[in-house]
Amino acid sequence: MKIGFWYGFLDDNIHPADLGRALEERGFESLFVGEHTNLPVADLASAPSEKQAHTHPRITDPLVTLGVVAGATERLTLGTSILLAAQREPIVTAKAIASLDDISGGRLVIGVGAGWHDGELRQHGVDPKHKVAVLREHMLAMREIWTRDEAEFHGEHVDFGPIQSWPKPPSGPQVLIGGAKNPAWRKIVEYGDGWFPVYPDDPAQLIGDIAELRARAADLGRQLPVTVMNAPPEKDTLAKLADAGVERALLELKPADTDTTLRALDQQVGLLT
Repeated sequence: MKIGFWYGFLDDNIHPADLGRALEERGFESLFVGEHTNLPVADLASAPSEKQAHTHPRITDPLVTLGVVAGATERLTLGTSILLAAQREPIVTAKAIASLDDISGGRLVIGVGAGWHDGELRQHGVDPKHKVAVLREHMLAMREIWTRDEAEFHGEHVDFGPIQSWPKPPSGPQVLIGGAKNPAWRKIVEYGDGWFPVYPDDPAQLIGDIAELRARAADLGRQLPVTVMNAPPEKDTLAKLADAGVERALLELKPADTDTTLRALDQQVGLLT
């Protein structure tokens, strides 16, 4: 099983290029970065926590950040955890993803979700009641752009075409769907490649859900790559996830300065052996 980290870059953290090089030098497989574009001032008082009120407006753009990491590394898998694709214009986003995947040599994995912050969604013109439907059309439209020389899409929330857009992403890219088992499965069947659950309090439930979804995928003649976010840095737990067929475990790396971050990485190197 591959082991990597998820992270939300802030303006006073370790530089993305330095973190990418440090992960690759220590033998970690991947770096996945999060996304929030804004926090409406009207929502400051109702933010879930003081920490989120501070971090959400300051997280750097994930695709731009991963482009910097790509230029500083050779092997590191680059991922989003998660890309709030319902909030992103699909033609521009498809171009950015394809460009990053091409420039990095096919190292990109896209974790996607509809988003949870209603105020943030509304600033992008997305009615939170329709966010799942918007996400669906954005992802289906991007799939068309990535796979067809002349792409078009006609839906309720996205309508364009025929258009030409290159480059085409060499890796696909692989799209991992966040969320609970059954809602995620419906999305995987239509426009995803794998599952991206968050590690729960009950690992037995997660392991059972993985087995069930892998069986469903097999019935459709498909495989189901699984990346688990927020996996605990415990060898026994990671071994159980590996036995369950998890492809990748992402540990949390807390935002910090360079020295603190490098010390945290050094403390986790033993998990690779």
